[in-house]
Amino acid sequence: MKKPEILAPCSTPESVTAALNAGCDAIYIGGSAFGARAYAENPSDDTLHEIIKTCALRGVKVFITLNILYKENEIQKVLDFVEKVYSYGAYGLIVQDLGMVSLIKKYYPNIRISASTQMTVHNSEAIDMLTEMGCSRIVLARELGQKEITDICSKKGNTEIEGFIHGALCVCYSGRCLMSSIIGQRSGNRGRCAQPCRMEYSLLKDDKTLKSGYLLSPKDISTAEILDKVLATGVDSLKIEGRMKTALYVATVARTYRKAIDDYKKDPKLYEQNMPWYKEQISNCTYRQFTTGFFFGKPDALRPIH
Repeated sequence: MKKPEILAPCSTPESVTAALNAGCDAIYIGGSAFGARAYAENPSDDTLHEIIKTCALRGVKVFITLNILYKENEIQKVLDFVEKVYSYGAYGLIVQDLGMVSLIKKYYPNIRISASTQMTVHNSEAIDMLTEMGCSRIVLARELGQKEITDICSKKGNTEIEGFIHGALCVCYSGRCLMSSIIGQRSGNRGRCAQPCRMEYSLLKDDKTLKSGYLLSPKDISTAEILDKVLATGVDSLKIEGRMKTALYVATVARTYRKAIDDYKKDPKLYEQNMPWYKEQISNCTYRQFTTGFFFGKPDALRPIH
């Protein structure tokens, strides 16, 4: 069983330092524009350059997020930004827009492209198509289960597969939710989701309230307790969600998964023995409950961890 990379979310120099010190193998971070987290503390181009140089010295890959849909008058600006981060030495790009994938491969054929989870890739046929277009890595949709991920990894060839192991889940398919756009004219596909699914709602019938609360807000995914099964699927990269989170979150979560993977590789019994510590650390980083997501089945079969 191979040892997959840990891919940590970053937005500031502080969170980058936290990720590096926690033992991550790679980070993903956006620039001042064109990323799916427009309201994160995204770095300036100069700061991004310094971050890429620092990570290179530590042997850590830097993926740049370009995971939104672009308007006609933005295409050249995006390509100019790609040229800039390519010259900085960025390891790869995370892209949602299919047209931009084609343009990047046309003008910068040597840069690596990851197909964003915003593409909602669910099957091997989509992976084959994106590989043919020039993507070297596919970020799977978060709605896939253990068997589906395992089957995809068995057919993927040299294409790398990346999957989420921790963090927030969307109530809708990633890249397909228009709720924020409809309610507040802030599009998730433009990096400006207002997260209306995280608000309180009331379910009414005949003017009577049947239920109130956070009815659309999912639990956070955590796979610390099933990491052995996640590793067995054959994924190449384990992705932590949270570019809007603090440096403390990044440090704690990345460090915990780093130790859990290392413990399991050393001795599965050591991994089981240290499980209370993993759970304690992870629980310090969120106010939501945890779930194993879709790993074991359909939405109506989600298993809460605690």
